[in-house]
Amino acid sequence: MSTPGGPGPGTNPEQLLAAGWSACFEGAIAIAAKQMKLTLPEAPSIDAEIDLNLDDDGYALAARLNIALPGVPRDMAQALVEAAHRTCPYSKALTGNIDIVINLV
Repeated sequence: MSTPGGPGPGTNPEQLLAAGWSACFEGAIAIAAKQMKLTLPEAPSIDAEIDLNLDDDGYALAARLNIALPGVPRDMAQALVEAAHRTCPYSKALTGNIDIVINLV
């Protein structure tokens, strides 16, 4: 383990959050696809970027989820991402608590 924001030899907390949220979000996309009776042609690609920011109020996190759903029409992909964001436990815990941007790429 490395300290927050640190480059040290181990994994830092931001990287752990990114890994956990990405895995959870991928599962939420699969559940949403099943509920919508859609078959995902390929596994989703989720690149979670977590920033540790310092301002006058102290430290705060910000996040970007960059999601690719190859082979899925954009409107369906958007619906899957929105449904996943509503049901993913990480998204539920973080929404309203940190700045989140979700990009469908």
